[in-house]
Amino acid sequence: MSSIAASPGISGTASALRRLYFVRFAFAIVWALAMFTTASNLGPLVVTLLVLYPLFDVAAAVIDARASRATGSPALLYVNIAVSLITAIGVAIACASGIPAVLRVWGAWAIVAGLVQLIVGVTRRKMGGQWPMIISGAISVLAGASFILGASAANPTLTNAAGYAIPGGIFFLISAFRLGRAAKGN
Repeated sequence: MSSIAASPGISGTASALRRLYFVRFAFAIVWALAMFTTASNLGPLVVTLLVLYPLFDVAAAVIDARASRATGSPALLYVNIAVSLITAIGVAIACASGIPAVLRVWGAWAIVAGLVQLIVGVTRRKMGGQWPMIISGAISVLAGASFILGASAANPTLTNAAGYAIPGGIFFLISAFRLGRAAKGN
């Protein structure tokens, strides 16, 4: 019998995370498509989408924290909630200053949220399905640095921010599939 089968807490957490990860995948893809079609300027729809993404991350982290109480401390998820909430406010304010300001805030958030995701993934390795989250967290840190650097480009664009959501969504999808075994308890 594996350690996953012996722990009903892990099975329940894995099942909840699996559902959450499928939703996060769908949201990321829909959000990215909406951003790609509108990202040429900071109109009201783009501002709304830019604020919505970190707010969705807040909601997802709340669900994750509730689901994860049985398998460990959700302290880092609370950090992610706070950082994403501050980011939503920061992005809303930055939108008034233009795309470079938005990219700097978005980049800082990607770095911090990526570090949190990486560390949470490492602490959840025993559950299974976390290598995509670990890789995604590391990529998020690198992407965040590129957003900050890209803010200084001659003609900064939000297209990369839109593209950022797609690999993240795909990693959530892969992790959701990989959590299937843990969710079933075997």
